[in-house]
Amino acid sequence: MNSLIYIDQKEVLKRYKPIDQHTHKGIQGHVIIIGGSYGKIGAVCLSTKAALKTGCGLVTAYIPKCGYEILQISVPEVMVLTDNQEKYISEIIFEISPQAIGIGPGIDQEIQTQQALYNFLKTNTIPLVIDADALNILSQNKEWLSLLQPKTIITPHPKELERLIGKWISEEDKINKAIAFSKQHQLIIVVKGAPTRIIDGEIIYENTTGNAALATAGSGDVLTGMISSLLAQSYDPVSAAILGVYLHGLTADIALPETGYQSFVASDIVATLGKAFLSLGKL
Repeated sequence: MNSLIYIDQKEVLKRYKPIDQHTHKGIQGHVIIIGGSYGKIGAVCLSTKAALKTGCGLVTAYIPKCGYEILQISVPEVMVLTDNQEKYISEIIFEISPQAIGIGPGIDQEIQTQQALYNFLKTNTIPLVIDADALNILSQNKEWLSLLQPKTIITPHPKELERLIGKWISEEDKINKAIAFSKQHQLIIVVKGAPTRIIDGEIIYENTTGNAALATAGSGDVLTGMISSLLAQSYDPVSAAILGVYLHGLTADIALPETGYQSFVASDIVATLGKAFLSLGKL
């Protein structure tokens, strides 16, 4: 029997861990965001900045060479590692040991990128969030799903979800297919939409924050950075997804009176995260 839990402030506060006043950057987690390709470096800029603003102590970007100066200038707080290739990712090799990895924003689907993703998934044991073209690559190579660690988080928008689980005929059919997929592959699925739902086996969490302003380019890249950041801060995967989705939606609710629906952009999500976090402390 499926159970439905609403993601509201009460549910979030059960999981939220306020920052220890004696903490330092070395124990606030280190996350790597892997992504970007020529023309899509902005996705990694948004994702890494969101990871920082969600409280991660250290954030590293792994991108193709063409994004090096863009990222260093756009988000100076982020460390940058580059691939050997200029315009796309051809291998995923790094010597640091992050607590979490977000992969997919802007990554594109070059053949070498697909091979790099396969080689990475074969050996990776670090908690993972998979988004965007990394999901599209997986949907073309479904046998690779067996390489994913249990409780890996995937964050598909409707088209990406359809490529993974197949077409559906109703909202109920979509949820049932997503539940079956989650159980089969032991994945946590963030089903983006209105409302966004998180599916963990037979448990469905339905978000209560957010509005139509979030239907804007880069919104998903920000969410990937946020959830990856929370994973790196030692939240368990379900709690990271729940807190990330709730705060992501909350920024749009907070900003709406000033931006309206039309003028709200993904950077506004990042800019409003401070107010969203502060609201968790005001009961």
